[in-house]
Amino acid sequence: MLPQKQAEEAIVSANLSETIENDLREQDEPENHEDHSMFSIQNILWHGGSAYDAWFSCASNQVAQVLLTLPYSFSQLGMLSGVLFQVFYGIMGSWTAYLISVLYIEYRARKEKENVGFKNHVIQWFEVLDGLLGPYWKAAGLAFNCTFLLFGSVIQLIACASNIYYINDRLDKRTWTYIFGACCATTVFIPSFHNYRIWSFLGLGMTTYTAWYLTVAALVNGQVEGVTHSGPKKLVLYFTGATNILYTFGGHAVTVEIMHAMWKPQKFKYIYLAATLYVFTLTIPSATAVYWAFGDQLLNHSNAFSLLPKNGFRDAAVILMLIHQFITFGFACTPLYFVWEKVIGMHDTKSICLRALARLPVVIPIWFLAIIFPFFGPINSAVGALLVSFTVYIIPSMAHMLTYRKASARQNAVEKPPFFLPSWAAMYVVNAFIVVWVFVVGFGFGGWASVTNFVRQVDTFGLFAKCYQCKPPPPAMAAPPPKHH
Repeated sequence: MLPQKQAEEAIVSANLSETIENDLREQDEPENHEDHSMFSIQNILWHGGSAYDAWFSCASNQVAQVLLTLPYSFSQLGMLSGVLFQVFYGIMGSWTAYLISVLYIEYRARKEKENVGFKNHVIQWFEVLDGLLGPYWKAAGLAFNCTFLLFGSVIQLIACASNIYYINDRLDKRTWTYIFGACCATTVFIPSFHNYRIWSFLGLGMTTYTAWYLTVAALVNGQVEGVTHSGPKKLVLYFTGATNILYTFGGHAVTVEIMHAMWKPQKFKYIYLAATLYVFTLTIPSATAVYWAFGDQLLNHSNAFSLLPKNGFRDAAVILMLIHQFITFGFACTPLYFVWEKVIGMHDTKSICLRALARLPVVIPIWFLAIIFPFFGPINSAVGALLVSFTVYIIPSMAHMLTYRKASARQNAVEKPPFFLPSWAAMYVVNAFIVVWVFVVGFGFGGWASVTNFVRQVDTFGLFAKCYQCKPPPPAMAAPPPKHH
């Protein structure tokens, strides 16, 4: 009986894989695809659906402007806590990404059995929750995911303005936000994650350069005179820093969309973990080196670029990060574009120009919020505590427990527990621990700390701050007294 059941599962998996691949090829290849070589330039740069594409997308999406704020988090947490929280939240984030991938495959398999097709339709996380758990879970997933992605896009605009200021300070950061808002609006022309192949590859190369530039520049610069490493000093700062790291490894708001862009999404299981392990090689050395060199000065400099000496290497890192933040803006905004298209009935439209025009209203509120709240580091922590904690950690863990709460669901599950945790009971224990930990430490203490810190920034700099954490202008020279004749 057991071999027969395994054979049936293999057939279902093979049929699902074949259907997904056919849907994607029909959706993304032009009608005259017979005339195009499989190895054409368009295929190489544009049509990416392999496991490698997914790995590049996950790794590139995890590390963007957070590279520049992690040294700030280390100054709040101290060196040891900073490293431990990165490893802890990185592994926890990889686990919940695995849960999301399992739930996606389960949802897709159930829909395929009902003969539901997804040609010209991108499955999203809230639809998975709706199909598996009902409309209330759909509403929760939609609310948290969209709000998180909205502020994730806001953070990219703030980061763009903050970075370019260190190359050209003739314009204030608010003016740079206006400019980059217009530039990032061009992401409306990128149809889906299936078309991010070259961008993901380039983006990861850019952040790799920036991370190692931060590491080497800090070591070459050496410790500044009188450097102190007093963190952690206050609970507010400690939990603010921890929540920023929670945010760092919480790029799952686009996991389902990345999976849906794969030819064989069943291969996604451990891709996020592999991406996280690579990200560790970028984040831990850079944050450690910069904190070692500058210590408590980072408490008042949430962007690491602000403390490093101006030279060609730093300017190159700034420019590469600007390009990457444009890419990450597209990553964060694309799911919002999909939701908006579905709301107004434009999601099935094949015309790229029509879809781009329909997407523009999504960019305007993002642009506006970036001008209102230009607080680079504190907004990361606030988003991490209030939104990422639920979107990335709590909801996936609870959704997995509820989806497989019945024995029949566990018996008929498309994806069984992983080899390193082979029992359902063990999975429930891990999921329950994540829900409790993140709710108490991430949302509870982290929410209190990050909101307190955020309010302090508003009180200090005000809304619509023209140039957050900029150097004060030099004092005007006093006019010489008039000569008496």
